[in-house]
Amino acid sequence: METIEIGKKIKQSLNGEDYIAFIPNPFPSKRLNIFSPEILKKSSEAGRLIGKLDGITKLLPDSDFFILMYLRKDAASSSQIEGTMATMVDAIEAEVKTSDSVPDDVDDILHYIKALNYGMKRMENGNVPFSLRFIRDLHLQLMTDARSTHYSAPGEFRKSQNWIGGTKPSNSVFVPPPPQEMLKSLDDLEKYINANDNVPTIIKAGIIHSQFELIHPFLDGNGRTGRMLTTFFLWSQQYLEKPILFLSSYFKKYQKTYYQRLENYHEGQVERWIDFFLDGVIEISNEAIESVASITEIRERDMKKVQQLGKRSAESIMQVLTKLYGQPIVNSATIQGWTGFSREGANRLIKKMINLNILTKKDKDVKYGQSYIYSDYVRIFADK
Repeated sequence: METIEIGKKIKQSLNGEDYIAFIPNPFPSKRLNIFSPEILKKSSEAGRLIGKLDGITKLLPDSDFFILMYLRKDAASSSQIEGTMATMVDAIEAEVKTSDSVPDDVDDILHYIKALNYGMKRMENGNVPFSLRFIRDLHLQLMTDARSTHYSAPGEFRKSQNWIGGTKPSNSVFVPPPPQEMLKSLDDLEKYINANDNVPTIIKAGIIHSQFELIHPFLDGNGRTGRMLTTFFLWSQQYLEKPILFLSSYFKKYQKTYYQRLENYHEGQVERWIDFFLDGVIEISNEAIESVASITEIRERDMKKVQQLGKRSAESIMQVLTKLYGQPIVNSATIQGWTGFSREGANRLIKKMINLNILTKKDKDVKYGQSYIYSDYVRIFADK
């Protein structure tokens, strides 16, 4: 496997103390356009599966809900990589509660969801270039009023040296380029993102992510911002009709390998990283295709249950059931808002849906303020 020199480790000095920082070479190297037959074959397989996923998702009557659930899953997984303990279910439940008090871990996920939604809306307009400005705007949404390990300067590229691991640059695991070198590398990256070249789109998406993480342009939130870029890049290239490919759960599942392969990239072993990245595209695409089939099966099963009821009950429950695919954790107030029923009427409807084994109590020991979950549906996303 060929080694490509991505950059050099060069001695720097900060406050009178020496350290070694990674300075990227001019990017991209001409050799970064050449890949082995094995990688190109795997890239073709990944592309085939993305196309299959893109097509099968269109068969869902509520594909936007499917995207929303995967968006939440990605937000939870990406935040968990950075140490967040909350889950996708915690975030969904927080969306239906009226309390202003949200645990910090859950708030991390909600900020990530906010940033992804912001990026999706910007790109839907069709006139937003995939630029450094767009990346800064994503970071602004992600980090404004969010918990952070230190001052994160939302939406601003760093003006000081950062590092990964350790207490200072001299004892850290990795030191990204100093600010001036960082700006040159970001300019190269922006040009690469928008270049009309012959690099297969999926491979290019992987290189963009690894190069961004190498540059580490923000004081905090680099990992989460970088993981968003994959989906947005593929979407911007019209490789996806809708943003349906989210890889953070794969990176979380193989977190140790994820970090190791990014380090391999720094060391010039580009194909080791790309091989891992493509495996992720293939695995997540297959999982998402299976999820579409499971959703269709559960939807048909539960609609049959509802259709066996009297017309009035069936209409009310069907009204709620179709909304559960977007908001699968609800409470009495949620049902009231969806149906216009009184509190008593909403509770009667919830009881009917429990009897149909559609809803279950989320926390059986809670007496007041109970939430209810469409558990069979949530499990499709949470179990993978």
